[in-house]
Amino acid sequence: MSKVFVVDITKQTLNPVHPGRARLLLKQGQAAVYRRCPFTIMLKRAVEQPALQALRIKVDPGSKTTGIALVNDASGEVVWAAELTHRGEQIKRDLDKRRAARRNRRQRKTRYRAPRFQNRCKRNGTLPPSLESRICNVVTWMCRLMRLCPITAISQELVRFDTQALEHPDIEGVEYQHGQLSGYEVREYILFKWNHRCAYCDAREVPLELDHVHPRSKHGTGRVSNLVAACSACNQRKNNQDVREFLHDDPARLAHMLAHMKAPLWDAAAVNATRWALYERLKALGLPVECGSGGLTKYNRAMRGLGKAHWLDAANVGRSTPASLIIKDIVPWHITATGHGSRQMCRMDKNGFPRTGPKQHKRVQGFQTGDLVRAVVTSGTKQGTYVGKVAVRTRGSFNITTAQGVVTDIHHRFCVLIARSDGYTYQQRKEATLPPTA
Repeated sequence: MSKVFVVDITKQTLNPVHPGRARLLLKQGQAAVYRRCPFTIMLKRAVEQPALQALRIKVDPGSKTTGIALVNDASGEVVWAAELTHRGEQIKRDLDKRRAARRNRRQRKTRYRAPRFQNRCKRNGTLPPSLESRICNVVTWMCRLMRLCPITAISQELVRFDTQALEHPDIEGVEYQHGQLSGYEVREYILFKWNHRCAYCDAREVPLELDHVHPRSKHGTGRVSNLVAACSACNQRKNNQDVREFLHDDPARLAHMLAHMKAPLWDAAAVNATRWALYERLKALGLPVECGSGGLTKYNRAMRGLGKAHWLDAANVGRSTPASLIIKDIVPWHITATGHGSRQMCRMDKNGFPRTGPKQHKRVQGFQTGDLVRAVVTSGTKQGTYVGKVAVRTRGSFNITTAQGVVTDIHHRFCVLIARSDGYTYQQRKEATLPPTA
């Protein structure tokens, strides 16, 4: 399992320990729970001159999910890992809905206001809220981890698709085409574009190959726009047929495939728009920042025989990756950004009119929506123990979202606070990773 973070009574960071060791310290009364997510204990004493092991935090930024891994460069051990899911798409949808409601309201001509186009100005480098949210999520977790363990360096996947010219600016000709990373950049781009699925049968968790849509034997080019990801069976059945001939019995898939080949990569655009801003924010943390490309990440992962997962990609970012990574029994945290509530005063209907009352107090009986609580109901039809996120109501009866579902109308007197809401939800579960692709 992922190790447990440790701080002493002065909040000085110490080396992470095995969960069994943390359990023993808690049982003996030598430590207390400091944070639950990520799980951290605090020793009830100060440690003078601790022997710290330097850790490197590695980040694989993504449009929807960012992989984070803490790696000990000396031993190659992955100490802690997480996959952070962003809410950029939700922010974009909410802003679109708000813009539509405001535009609808202005078109009713219920009052006149002269148009003002120059009443707002933005600073240089300002990003849209949906992109700024992605950067803030990553920086927030970088700062949290730096306060909980001895981190001395940062590795970031700065560019997803790069060339060998970054390492050898004067490389050209045959040397460029047959370099050590030859094929990895293009392959990573194609697999990302097709979501690691076969374009012909949607197969996942199988080795994927690059297939030329217009065969090379019929003067097809090796350009990226002519390549798709395909499993071995489909690639062999297609052979040198043109895609229209191969999929003549499935016109729906053919139309979808041709449209997807021309579709813009919104996710890749989001990553490219935020990569340098994230790099500058990470540099401002005061630690040395190492950069790597997506092709190098995949090369490192393939050479070490590891599967496909966001946290495994993060562990393989950069040239500092140890020759052997120890990932035994690592269970990554799945962290989802939920935000800190809404500033909207009341809910609107589809026409832009208020459909609810004005916003009430954020906290009710000492609880607020998103808090982790334990409710022990001793009698009645809902007798039992429930642990989960709470949704407060002004009447004093709350809803609790547990792993089994939502339990409604639990009175606040049965609830005990476990952890305050911090804008994220947490889950720890084992997942089967995709096998490495050649």
